[in-house]
Amino acid sequence: MARPEIPATGAVRFLKAHQIPFEPLFYKYEEHGGTARASSELHVPEHSVVKTLVFETDARKPLVVLMHGDCEVSTKQLARILGVKHVAPCDPATVQRHTGYMIGGVSPFGTRAALPVYVETTILSLPVIYINGGKRGFLVAVSPAIVQQHLSGMPVDVAIPA
Repeated sequence: MARPEIPATGAVRFLKAHQIPFEPLFYKYEEHGGTARASSELHVPEHSVVKTLVFETDARKPLVVLMHGDCEVSTKQLARILGVKHVAPCDPATVQRHTGYMIGGVSPFGTRAALPVYVETTILSLPVIYINGGKRGFLVAVSPAIVQQHLSGMPVDVAIPA
């Protein structure tokens, strides 16, 4: 079977423009399959598959949280860290408006608007992460160090078991 062509997403353009090495990985996308589907198809640990989640504060300020695939975000802890009353996930239309990506294909790279990025601290100690490349069914394997270097990712401790 021929390898699919690398899509020209905003994420891929960002990675190439910043000369960030990445490995493109493709899997059969399944609605509501999430990181469990991706990790199963790609034979990688779900803990290393990183979700790109878009939230808004009570003041409607958007932000990105990068979280392990097998964990959830403690919105109470995140709100405490941010010094706001509450934080909630954005609806799909709002996610697309802020990032330019559809749910299931959201990447922290090459977003439409520059959003603050918060990354679960333990992600930074992984040898490699598998993160969305800007299209459903398409992940990129990259070093987690690039999250801090190129996205100014702020480490936070907000993971709770899924």
